[in-house]
Amino acid sequence: MRTVTATAAAVTAALAAGAASVAAGRLASDAALKVPAGRPLPTEPRLTVHGTAAGQITLTRDLASLRPGVYGLAGDGSHAVVGPVLESVRSTADTVVRRLQGVTHGTLSAGDKVWLTPNVHVGNPASALDLDHTDVDVPGELGPLPAWFVPGRRDIWVIAVHGLGTTREQALNVMEFLHRRRLPVLALAYRGDLGAPRRPDGLNHFGETEWRDLDVAIRHAVRHGADRVVLLGWSTGATMALRAAARSPERDRVAGLVLDSPVLDWPATLRALASARHAPDAVLPLAVRAAQGRTGLHPDGLADPADPARLDVPTLIIHGPGDTVAPWVHSRRLADRRPDRIALHTVPDAPHAAMWNADPEAYEEQLRRFLTPLM
Repeated sequence: MRTVTATAAAVTAALAAGAASVAAGRLASDAALKVPAGRPLPTEPRLTVHGTAAGQITLTRDLASLRPGVYGLAGDGSHAVVGPVLESVRSTADTVVRRLQGVTHGTLSAGDKVWLTPNVHVGNPASALDLDHTDVDVPGELGPLPAWFVPGRRDIWVIAVHGLGTTREQALNVMEFLHRRRLPVLALAYRGDLGAPRRPDGLNHFGETEWRDLDVAIRHAVRHGADRVVLLGWSTGATMALRAAARSPERDRVAGLVLDSPVLDWPATLRALASARHAPDAVLPLAVRAAQGRTGLHPDGLADPADPARLDVPTLIIHGPGDTVAPWVHSRRLADRRPDRIALHTVPDAPHAAMWNADPEAYEEQLRRFLTPLM
């Protein structure tokens, strides 16, 4: 009788441990599967404002606050634009002083918690950049997809798609550059974004289902005068571009791809985001399995759209080894396997999907060299 009781207790304990493991994996997987648009990724540290003065802001000293370049500085109810570190201004061992280029809205006060964001501009093309644009609804399979259309004279359009933790406002970073080259631009909001249809299961699929929203955007562009399109994507938006170029019925219209920080290995990205939320290392494999079960994603990542044999259009990858969310090594391997089709521009000291922010002039020069032959 004692043996039976002990066995039952052991089985009960094992079942309880198994259930706890499943729950822990599911909870950890939420760090990537439920990333809200427009909110910081868990890899982005919260910084404290220590003070402001004319044209400068003092922030907590951190690897993030020491990054080169220009960034949005977002807080709860505020947004500003910060430029490079001001080396000539005295700071302490715990602080760093950056150029404060302007406060877009709200106020910044000592003690405020803020974070750096790739979104330098907020609003729409007219309010942020004084560019004429049209608000359009692209008919998607789940419902209308809001988009901004900035007209241009050329018959090749750029369709811009943001990624994890950002919104279509990220496209505003390069919109003036594209407009000066008379390229029509369609900046798309897709399933899960504010104003767009909800995802049926409420989960991010790393581009595996979201690419279909980009597919309908390509068809919308063709119906409205585009002869060809260039797909410009950041993060999972870059993954969507790869999917669309491989699977869209209109893939013959795709003239080129620009991939900023592409997510080519979703399990690695999921582990990075879960780890940043302080999930123990032992839970990370469980998080990947939980995500696979919840989304149906293939456990080997996104090898299919990144198959070099299927990539038959000119492609520019802009990525850097400082990306802790989407490992740069996968971009390098992909470029090494198809040097005839893929150019890789490496950006040091830039976080995920912020390659433009680290050095806008160099980024736009790479875009110019890539786009000019296509125009």
